[in-house]
Amino acid sequence: MTTHHAPADLDERGLWASLWALVVGFFMILLDTTIVSVANPAIMRGLGLGDDYAGVIWVTSAYLLAYAVPLLVTGRLGDRFGPRRVYLAGLVVFTVSSAWCGLSGVLPGGGLAMLVVARAVQGLGASLMSPQTMAIITRTFPPARRGAAMGVWGAVAGVAALVGPILGGVLVDTLGWEWIFIVNVPVGLAAFYVAWRFVPRLERHAHRFDLPGVALFVAGMLLLVFGLQEGNTYRWGTIVGPVTVLGLIGAGVALLALFVGWQAVQSGEPLLPLALLRDRNFSLANTAIAAVGLSVTAMVLPLVFYLQTVRGLTPTQGALLLSPSAILSIVLARRVGRLVDRVHNPRVLTVPGLVALAAGIAGYGALMNPTTDVRLYLAAACLVGVGGSFVWGPISTTANRSLPPQWAGAGSGVFNTTRQLGSVLGSAAIAALMEHRIAARLPGQAAGAQGAVLPEQVRAPFAAAMAESMLLPVGVLVVAIVTTAFFVPPPHRRPSAGPPVP
Repeated sequence: MTTHHAPADLDERGLWASLWALVVGFFMILLDTTIVSVANPAIMRGLGLGDDYAGVIWVTSAYLLAYAVPLLVTGRLGDRFGPRRVYLAGLVVFTVSSAWCGLSGVLPGGGLAMLVVARAVQGLGASLMSPQTMAIITRTFPPARRGAAMGVWGAVAGVAALVGPILGGVLVDTLGWEWIFIVNVPVGLAAFYVAWRFVPRLERHAHRFDLPGVALFVAGMLLLVFGLQEGNTYRWGTIVGPVTVLGLIGAGVALLALFVGWQAVQSGEPLLPLALLRDRNFSLANTAIAAVGLSVTAMVLPLVFYLQTVRGLTPTQGALLLSPSAILSIVLARRVGRLVDRVHNPRVLTVPGLVALAAGIAGYGALMNPTTDVRLYLAAACLVGVGGSFVWGPISTTANRSLPPQWAGAGSGVFNTTRQLGSVLGSAAIAALMEHRIAARLPGQAAGAQGAVLPEQVRAPFAAAMAESMLLPVGVLVVAIVTTAFFVPPPHRRPSAGPPVP
């Protein structure tokens, strides 16, 4: 085990400088999970894909797969080699592959296949970075100040999901789809400098990697996430090779069950310390963040389609209409974080926040018709922003408040995996539900091509289909409300305390 600068060496100013340095890179990688959503039509035109919707979906799918699948493993890499070192390595991979994505249309041999491969490499870089941000916060901030820090970290996750379509719309409308990737290059260089300058080197823990566990987990996650992400493309029952998409999902679940069983019986050091799951708040927070990730991801797609194809707004106009949610989340993040440090019971913050978030999304759905004054969406966006600020940070803080330093990477890996899996579920589920409701409301008719404004006679039924789709994120948030209602006040522990080691 090698010791570098200890967290105790950081004063208050150094702690916050480290946090903001990490936030730059963390925001960038989360932005890329949603920024492509408004650019898909432009990518199809730019690469000459015609109506190859299944092909362009892989631009998002490749990123999500490469991001989500390795998270639990990359979290432990930070424990073993140092979170700062792994974060910087991931940032280099992410930045270089971002340039590759942006140039994929003009490089020799370029095209859709090159873009998909570059996006997969970009997702791997994000997977290396993401768990380290949470682990460094857990290991550097003392428990009494960790709530404010995690409030900022959690708010960044929520803001990125909302800002992605806004920034994507502006870049596509002004500079072209390539710039949603190229813009990461200068940001990545700046993020590397500030992380190198301000993020401390932390103690490394000598872990032995559970290779059978890694194999079971990666294979199970790959099959599960691929099946969920591509289920709508292959219509769930279609044969893919020798098996159906549902068969892939079932195989993935079976392998993950074997993984959990192996973690319980293997004699070495487990990849997933099951004692983490015996911590009530940690388990509840993971369930809640999966529901929130699903809901926030699921609400974006019907909103974008409604605003662009029913109301005729440009990507930039539609995204700016929803901008109050991102602005309020940014403004309230640190204030809510301070409340987390002072409020004894986390459910006092999370339950009202989730209710407000659900009410805001329900408001979006209720306003979906061809004649609603679109300015009313500003009120719903404010409700989403206020509710979200009381959700992301408090849930993140509650999950990791009591983890000991040697488990910070594992806990962060589990939490980030759960959040990302929720997003994948949201993406797959809302696509399937939208297709079902469009078919029910507009039987035998095409909904429109590549973001074109719909003919007047089909706008009302299409808007109704989008409004009905919004019931999914609202319903899933009810699960999160019930879950967080069972949060308990965290025990008063020393910074090094944690769940009992099995």
